[in-house]
Amino acid sequence: MLHEGQISKEEQSFASPSNSNSNGNLDDVRVTCFSEAINDVPIHFQIICLSKQIYVWIGCNSAKFGNLYAAAPTRPNNTVSVTSILGGSSDNTGSSMARRLVLKTGLNIILASNIPKNSPIIEVAAEKVLVQKLVTLGYVRPKPEGPSR
Repeated sequence: MLHEGQISKEEQSFASPSNSNSNGNLDDVRVTCFSEAINDVPIHFQIICLSKQIYVWIGCNSAKFGNLYAAAPTRPNNTVSVTSILGGSSDNTGSSMARRLVLKTGLNIILASNIPKNSPIIEVAAEKVLVQKLVTLGYVRPKPEGPSR
């Protein structure tokens, strides 16, 4: 049975000092690292938030890099394009997770995933924890409201 673990006390967040670029915008780099126990399996997360991109690493049992995916919003249809950069394939869970993260954030996503194959419960729970953390960090877009009647 799936149970929610608690975010470890090892959670760390780092933010670089704000610098003005040539356009006058502020460039921040925020790094958040935390661990979560999912079905008694330790899952480690690292989120690096840049101005228009999020890099995510999800690891299980080791610090191996895993499969690497890149996903970005595509115009004009508001679809998402995903590619496998290292390992994996386009039908892998990591590519699906990267696609859903783009839809939720509207930002480019680089996702490195080292979750064991054939572990759908861990994959789903890890994505849920990740999305909750992105909401907390303010990176998930609010859902559009439906038409009023």
